[in-house]
Amino acid sequence: MNQMAKDTVEDAVEMNFSTAELQRYSRQINLSQVGKEGQRRLKEARVLCIGAGGLGSPAALYLAAAGIGTLGIVDQDTVDLSNLHRQLLHGTNDVGREKTDSARARLLAINPTIVVETYTTRLSAGNAVELIRNYDIVVDGSDNLPTRYLSSDVCVWERKPNIYGSVHQFEGQASLFAPHLGGPCYRCLFPEPPPPEAIPSCAEAGVLGVVPGLIGIIQAMEAIKLIIGTGDNLLGRLLHVDALTLRFREFNIRRDPNCPVCGESPSITEPIDYEQFCNHSNASTVQGISATKLHEMISRGQEIALLDVREPFEFEIARIPNSRLIPLGTIPDRLTEIPRTETTVVMCKSGVRSARAIEFLRGEGFENLLNLEGGLDAWREEVDPTMRKY
Repeated sequence: MNQMAKDTVEDAVEMNFSTAELQRYSRQINLSQVGKEGQRRLKEARVLCIGAGGLGSPAALYLAAAGIGTLGIVDQDTVDLSNLHRQLLHGTNDVGREKTDSARARLLAINPTIVVETYTTRLSAGNAVELIRNYDIVVDGSDNLPTRYLSSDVCVWERKPNIYGSVHQFEGQASLFAPHLGGPCYRCLFPEPPPPEAIPSCAEAGVLGVVPGLIGIIQAMEAIKLIIGTGDNLLGRLLHVDALTLRFREFNIRRDPNCPVCGESPSITEPIDYEQFCNHSNASTVQGISATKLHEMISRGQEIALLDVREPFEFEIARIPNSRLIPLGTIPDRLTEIPRTETTVVMCKSGVRSARAIEFLRGEGFENLLNLEGGLDAWREEVDPTMRKY
């Protein structure tokens, strides 16, 4: 055995790595900021990724490749064809498969030396403390407000860094929440959640696939820097990127001494009902109708108008028969086309835009308005499974 090979084997033994692992990570180990000690820390680290979607996919892929010893993946969903332009943990052959299963297979294919622990469930008030307690760092790739508040709160109580990311169309943002390290928590930045209808989902608003890829990679980078103890992290900083102009902006955020979770006199010390907390908007006062009930009314021949407020391209993909298309943004100019006396069911893809439409129409004096609960997604699930999904 030549001297170089002998040194490699001795290094591998010293670092508790196999020779193959040492070769795999050699380019990282060569970095003075990483070295043998940094790679050892990566191998011993446990990182929990909340979500295996647009943000969780790139974050988990790069964390696995970097040699994070144990990756936890929390996701309750199955892979849908509409996921694949941005959720690169999954492939076409995985459509219909649980995301946790396809994520595990993909991550181990990239790096079979790591451990992947999966939880096919939604992070909830009942399981969050137990899950987060077993990891060193949380990468929050969730796409809904209740989960973001929940993960941040539990990370405060368990003294775990929470690496935040979110995306909207061509924009994204990221930060590090860790009051135990001197920074703010998510509630310090957003003390009160905005109305749910003010934050459309990716399905409603759309998203360019590379944007969550960019933010997810930033989240992975933040986790790696925390573990190896190098560089300046995003503690106390909110990084915003506009992909259309490729401009990055940075905002300073401070810990709120009156924060109910991480402040000087916290009033919230255990999980609350986050769904109720995040759904206190005016939309809750909008009267709704289920897809099943609407179908029954139509079947009986009951006089009812159907108003679809989606975009024309969505209307071409799928629609309920006899519905009239008036996109949300055009409603103020087309009020005369909307019946004032007839009962009108307003619909969109998921029920968010239609709730906003009803709020506006109420202000214009319209009555007898019902919101199709769950939108056309619910109609497909409850009434017509042949309706095209998008």
